[in-house]
Amino acid sequence: MTVEYIDTEAELIAFCQKISTSTWMTVDTEFLREKTYSPQLCLIQVATDDHIACIDPLAISDLNPILDLFYNPDITIVFHAARQDLELFYMLRDAPPTNVFDTQIAATILGYGEQIGYGNLVQQCIQVNLDKAHSRTDWTKRPLDQGQIDYAADDVRYLRDVYKILKQQLDEKGRTHWLKEDFAILTNPETYQVDPDVMWRKVKGFGRLKGIQLVVLQYLSAWREKRAISANRPRRWILKDDVLLDLAKLAPESIDKFSMIRGLESSTIKRHGEALLAEIKQAKSVPKEQWPVVKKTQPLSQQQNAIVDALMALLRKFCDEQSISPAAVAARKEVERMVNGETDIPLLQGWRNEIVGHHLKAFIDGKLSITANSIQLTTQG
Repeated sequence: MTVEYIDTEAELIAFCQKISTSTWMTVDTEFLREKTYSPQLCLIQVATDDHIACIDPLAISDLNPILDLFYNPDITIVFHAARQDLELFYMLRDAPPTNVFDTQIAATILGYGEQIGYGNLVQQCIQVNLDKAHSRTDWTKRPLDQGQIDYAADDVRYLRDVYKILKQQLDEKGRTHWLKEDFAILTNPETYQVDPDVMWRKVKGFGRLKGIQLVVLQYLSAWREKRAISANRPRRWILKDDVLLDLAKLAPESIDKFSMIRGLESSTIKRHGEALLAEIKQAKSVPKEQWPVVKKTQPLSQQQNAIVDALMALLRKFCDEQSISPAAVAARKEVERMVNGETDIPLLQGWRNEIVGHHLKAFIDGKLSITANSIQLTTQG
């Protein structure tokens, strides 16, 4: 099937008219964000049963004809690992498409493995080995040669067959409804909204701080996030995490004190020193009752660890029965949280709860017992 390369608005309108009656289409994007805060959309690949195209957003200013199809609730938009693609479309329309199917999530609940890559899934489903020659392409450069175009088109070409195979398997195993909650998260605008005031929780090592240090980190992290957004630069280019942590620990009160901060360059001090001091001063004025708190998890006792061991055995048992990787359902830390009494965890929600979570809760509640022999683990209750 010939791949259309579309770099004019007239060609885009004509292509969209040809595929407008499709009930589904596979979609992928190429983007760069190494030097920017927001990803730069460089290419959109689209395929239906009868058409494949690579659309050049660097050449076309009005993408609404194809976006209107993506946002049509009567058309299923199929991605593999959709999160970053949907972030791009969220940026364009302040909301992601509403009718989305993610083959990576579907493959997980069908037993293909946890967070399986596109190439591996294609190989497992249709025995095609994808060419990786252009995996490091700079998609901002033009013109793209035929090899690059074909490489990009492959990301939607084979996704069509993968989608059909997975959809059939989901129907046969009665697991289509398992996807509902995961897909709802992908299509929820809140998934892609950034709140600068909570970005301190993403700073590596924040758990080592306490009290007023956490307040300073909160204010400095929020400042960094807003600055990165306005300048469209990676947050690490504004201030690195280790510098943020040291600033929060020491909370300097004057420019000359910044020299104590390892890694804080003089150019950064000159450019942002006063702003940083203002954020630190404001943080120190926050009343104690408004300070953020890092919840400390109590270490489990030996008996509780034994319970976790039993729950992990049950997890493996029930996952094996469904041919699903246990790692795709829950890690040991999440089971530990369950033993500590937490209930707001993925293991007790959606499809994870349906196949495993409710069994584990029944065991904790004394409503499920375990017996075993040298061959298998058996449950009663």
